[in-house]
Order: sequence, then C-alpha cells, then structure tokens
Amino acid sequence: MTERRPARKQVLLRLDPAVHDALARWAGDELRSTNAQIDYLLRRALRDAGRLPGDARPHPRRGRPRRADGAAGPGRDGPASDGAEHPPPDGTGGAPPATT
Repeated sequence: MTERRPARKQVLLRLDPAVHDALARWAGDELRSTNAQIDYLLRRALRDAGRLPGDARPHPRRGRPRRADGAAGPGRDGPASDGAEHPPPDGTGGAPPATT
C-alpha cells in the first residue's frame, strides 16, 4: 500500500510584527498572499542552498488556470481567444497607409 503525503503541512509561525508587515507589503507588491510569499521565499532559500528536496512538489502556478483547450485568453499570450484576426484599434482596419 502506498503512503500518501498530506496536501500541505500546517505550521504555526511566530514573527515580529514589523517583519510580518514587511512580508505582507512585499507579498502585496507581487500579488501573493503572505502565506504564499513565505512559501516562495523558503523554497527559493532552500533551492539556493542546494537543500530543496527532489521530491518537493513544484510551487503552484499563480493566476487563473489555463483553459482546458489550451487557447490563450485576453491578457495571457495573445489579444484574442477566438483565433480570429482582429483589426488594430487605430481605425484603419489593418490597411497600409495610402501613398501618393
């Protein structure tokens, strides 16, 4: 029978209030929760010291999950998610400038 690891380990962490406030601000700047910022920093420190276990799960990706069909949505990898060509917003319809 295989042994399953718990999804996440819960740890009580006591921090100086000023350190917590600095972490919370830093996390906000990087659009992470304070908990995710602490996890990120610990993983980075372990990796840099060569102590990150090989069986450690990768850090979860940030942001919205990708669509099941793999198409890019607005603001991701392209301007349109429907695959259609769209004219530029300058009103020219994509036509080259007229030469005289």
